[in-house]
Amino acid sequence: MNRSLTRIAQVCVLISCLLGLDCHAAASHGPATDDMQMRVRACTPCHGVQGQGTNDDYFPRLAGKPAGYLYNQLAAFRSGRRHYSPMNYLLEFQNDDTLKAIADYFASQRPPFLPGSPLTVSSAVLAHGEALARRGDASREIPACASCHNPSFTGLEPGIPALVGLRRNYISAQLGAFRYGTRTALAPDCMQLVAARLSEDDVTALAAWLSSLPLPSSTTPRPQGSLITPLPCGSEMGSALAASAQGARAEGPLARPSLAEAPSEDLIGKGRYLARAGDCIACHTIPDEPVFGGNRPMPTPFGTLYSPNITPDLQYGIGKWSAEDFYATMHSGRMPDGSLIYPAMPFASYTKVTREDSDAILAYLRSVAPVSRPSRPPDLRFPFDNRMLILGWRTLFFTEGTFQADPTKPAVWNRGAYLVKGLGHCGMCHTPIDKLGGNSESKAFQGGLIPMQDWYAPSLTSNKETGLGDWSLQDIEHYLQKGISVRGAVYGPMSEVVYNSLQYLTQPDIHAIAVYLQSLAQRNAPAAEVTAVSVEENSLLMRLGGKVYSEQCAICHGAKGAGEPIRYPPLAANQSIEMESPVNPIRMVLNGGIPPGTPGNPRPYGMPPFAQSLSNDEVAAVVTYIRTSWGNHGTAISPRQVDELRSAPLD
Repeated sequence: MNRSLTRIAQVCVLISCLLGLDCHAAASHGPATDDMQMRVRACTPCHGVQGQGTNDDYFPRLAGKPAGYLYNQLAAFRSGRRHYSPMNYLLEFQNDDTLKAIADYFASQRPPFLPGSPLTVSSAVLAHGEALARRGDASREIPACASCHNPSFTGLEPGIPALVGLRRNYISAQLGAFRYGTRTALAPDCMQLVAARLSEDDVTALAAWLSSLPLPSSTTPRPQGSLITPLPCGSEMGSALAASAQGARAEGPLARPSLAEAPSEDLIGKGRYLARAGDCIACHTIPDEPVFGGNRPMPTPFGTLYSPNITPDLQYGIGKWSAEDFYATMHSGRMPDGSLIYPAMPFASYTKVTREDSDAILAYLRSVAPVSRPSRPPDLRFPFDNRMLILGWRTLFFTEGTFQADPTKPAVWNRGAYLVKGLGHCGMCHTPIDKLGGNSESKAFQGGLIPMQDWYAPSLTSNKETGLGDWSLQDIEHYLQKGISVRGAVYGPMSEVVYNSLQYLTQPDIHAIAVYLQSLAQRNAPAAEVTAVSVEENSLLMRLGGKVYSEQCAICHGAKGAGEPIRYPPLAANQSIEMESPVNPIRMVLNGGIPPGTPGNPRPYGMPPFAQSLSNDEVAAVVTYIRTSWGNHGTAISPRQVDELRSAPLD
């Protein structure tokens, strides 16, 4: 349940050379059109104009592939069934509507194919590859590629991809991944079965021959049912990953333990709502696995913790816990047997939760499907593996006690305070975290770097330069519930919070949170920003940064950084750009990002990653430019700071 330890991993930039646009001309003619070409720009730096592919052998062509296949792959990256950090990062918090729209767009494209891989193999190798592709090998029970992907190798609707127009190293890498089990397809997984029967020479030959195929007269996939495929394949049947991918984010089937008096549906519904307010799913559920089954790794500066199983399983979960046990754990940070809980669980915040709300959450947890899986013990370095050290942490940072309303404040303020300081545990990220992993009350909500993630949680105080001082209530509400507002868009760890938690809260509760946040005073003066960049270097960075910005950024964000709210965030007077720590804008330029898909923003506009096309000098220059232009009060950054974040983990 600790947002500061949940996954994430990855401003809006247009790769003009890839989209074939004249940035200067486009910028002079107003904002970009509202179409899918603009929405999928996060894909085109790697996958090419309209998804036609690039000269990088490991990023495949997307154009013209069956929409069902493309959707299945996007959903697999979203859930983590396929692992490639930049893709997992971009898609983790996207809804089905977004994934289907992306898949449909690329499936409908018919751009020219890029030239195939140069032939550097013998005619015998090519002949062997052609034989396997067209006829297979009955002696080894290897079906022909053509029998599933069709004789023209352009794929089969709804879920079998084309093999034409792919580069040799990509084909080889994918077949190898299926052979060794590092990639899986939809069940029944015919590709793993076939690839396991291939030798390395077979893979080399297939990759060489398929990549040498000329462009067929039609690149359209064959319609479903036009081929009788030799093996039952999940992709052919078109069984979408939506159910399994979304299952990790949704409640499992009801399987309640035997109770003297079953809780009412209203109580369960209230508990579900409160569990979402507490973002419990973020730590206690591994994506694409049973909800609340635990064992999700949570890296910390002291080692790795694993969340416990909180399903109603009688052996490994909390099925035997009483309401008193559950409340005492939430309230005191101790297990029912008295053992101390590591503060990765935000019990310092949950202690404020009322008994009534605790009972509702337990009623909901008792309603989900039990998972028979033991919780994994922590893997912490000495001396942090000694739980008795938690006593010292508790002395410094933990005060037990239920939330007490302030009688001098209105009810809406108190409701917001209860959610922010209690279940929301917002202070865990937005208050500076010291070397002992604790938050200083004197610096509450003033912002700080999130350990292990290299993202900076901004100040939530009323300071106008670093916090929410000049945000309207509507600005805050839209940002929290929709993930976008005229002031900016949600990226990084906050994407998870909006996607799993805040988008589900009622408008009155979102309003209450906004009212409370708008009232938070800045207790201490913000630290003076310092930079190691010399005046001369700063001048060079600004000249280069202005050039990069004009060529790559102005088409979306405008020549003066005004942006085009709510599609493209403003960069002028944007606190996330000006903050003392520059890590957020650096990471956005390097890794791109897409705000979470929410009902208020179902098809978000994203930005592409730039790590593959800009040098450290160029990234430092453009970030320096936007941090110090148009009245922004940020400081210059150095290429070294960019280099330190270039390899930062995305998950």
